[in-house]
Amino acid sequence: MVILQTLYILFLFFQILACLWLLLLTVGAWLFQPKKIEDAPFFMMGVLIPAHNEELQMEETIAAVRRCRYPKELLKIFVIADNCTDNTAKVAKNSGATVTERHNPEMPGKGQALDWFLTSYQELYSSCNLLTIIDADVVPEQNYFKELNSSLSHPEVQVVQAYNGVANPYDSWRTALMSAAFNVFNHLRMAGSTRLFGTATLKGNGMAFRKEILETYGWPAHSVVEDVEFSLLLLRDWVNVHYNPEAVIRSEMAISHSQASSQRQRWEGGRFSLARKLIPHLAAKCLGGEFRYFQALMDLAVPPLSLLIVTVMATLAISWLLLPATLPIPLICLVIIMFYVASGQLLMQAPLRLWCYLATAPLYIVWKLVLYLKMAFSGRGGKWTRTIRKSELKQQDD
Repeated sequence: MVILQTLYILFLFFQILACLWLLLLTVGAWLFQPKKIEDAPFFMMGVLIPAHNEELQMEETIAAVRRCRYPKELLKIFVIADNCTDNTAKVAKNSGATVTERHNPEMPGKGQALDWFLTSYQELYSSCNLLTIIDADVVPEQNYFKELNSSLSHPEVQVVQAYNGVANPYDSWRTALMSAAFNVFNHLRMAGSTRLFGTATLKGNGMAFRKEILETYGWPAHSVVEDVEFSLLLLRDWVNVHYNPEAVIRSEMAISHSQASSQRQRWEGGRFSLARKLIPHLAAKCLGGEFRYFQALMDLAVPPLSLLIVTVMATLAISWLLLPATLPIPLICLVIIMFYVASGQLLMQAPLRLWCYLATAPLYIVWKLVLYLKMAFSGRGGKWTRTIRKSELKQQDD
């Protein structure tokens, strides 16, 4: 019994540590101001779009890029048609993009495609001062490129991450909750980390770099979570990832159950795999005095919010029934989580409609738990698979 109580206390300690970390990031987010130069001159911007079988989205994505408020003569659009079996390359060429085609089915993946282009075609983007990477199904808001230019004009900024939001928040309860989650994970945590530690984590979409960074590195991260992997390489070399929430890009989230399950298995499986691999290494770095790795360690060690909420509710029930002396700990954790989630919505000025969808959060948590159990027992997750787009579902229905 004593052993079980000791283990339970240790579990409570980890839980409060995780929640205090989220509280710290929340406070930092409220104090955050991005580094940028508002009246910076415009630089030549290269737009890299890695694409695999995206013929239905490509024309609109390129059109959305051209609609942005940025001098058209200073935008160069590059489409990397990666292992495509459709007309992605043709559509991109007809839309005015410079297209490179990669055929290597033995090594599929976004990271591999980016590395191939950046190392093999430096002459194509040599005239660009800045480079941004966007997905093939995105809609950049009109000031997206202007804001990236303002950030990268700051002398201390070499890498900047835009706010990555949801283009279809009200297509289903899942997409609405994803939008609310992005307000927390893609804004609050990014802003808090940048304010407190000077750096954050790349998000895979809406990333921008001074050209010299990508000329030097290429894209050396090839896992499913290549953005996190590359962030750690930059951290190792003292290159900070800054954040500008005024640069906004929105991408389509999965609507159907099968779409969403595939997408989440890829994201969560890849992240869990990377956490298992890197947490001991990062912990050793921190214990050795390299405290700049602490932010990355906590970012990987703190469990997904759905799992954290479940553990808090479970410890709340156990404390209430068996160990009333420990009851304040899960109660404090619950209050912190509520403040954390609410702050994300307030900071991003979420509309009332999105707040209302938070009532469906229990349904989302149950769905995530079932997904985690399937991943645990099947061993699946973390392998790259392309998510079926909304336009393709409509085409199948027709």
